[in-house]
Amino acid sequence: MASGTQSGTGSGTRRNEAGRRGDAGPGAEGSATGDATDAVADAVAVAKAAAPASGESVRVDSWIWSVRLVKTRSMGATACRGGHVRVNGERVKPAYSVRVGDEVRLRHADRERIVIVKRVIRKRVGPPVAAECYVDNSPPPPPREAVAPAGIRDRGAGRPTKRDRREMERLRGPGSAE
Repeated sequence: MASGTQSGTGSGTRRNEAGRRGDAGPGAEGSATGDATDAVADAVAVAKAAAPASGESVRVDSWIWSVRLVKTRSMGATACRGGHVRVNGERVKPAYSVRVGDEVRLRHADRERIVIVKRVIRKRVGPPVAAECYVDNSPPPPPREAVAPAGIRDRGAGRPTKRDRREMERLRGPGSAE
């Protein structure tokens, strides 16, 4: 019994030492090029695993969350209830079923996203895999320079005077009471 325990521990130690030295073992040569193709194959496998079984449908709030158009599924449901999600031109409820070929329009964070469904998935996946599940026809976001920061003061300038506050409110525009 003691010799069996010793040999088991010894072989495990050798394997750990080989791993620390960088010896990958037999068949390790040429694995650098294989890693890229393995990553693509893994991404495709993840997308297929996230797809629903044949005949099942996926809710629109779940789909826009799983392809990373919104941060949480509850935000997707809230957007649907608020009328910010349209599928093929119609306002939809969160439980609406999405199919391949549907056009989904989402107004979120002061931007409209227009996507066409290429693959229906249920589970949230990584960004590279999620990007393969739709065709993005959205207009480009406005450049950051176009949005002028209103009312930024120099550090250490002190509290704004009444005149400064009026100027900041004028720059922000009407109806922007804080």
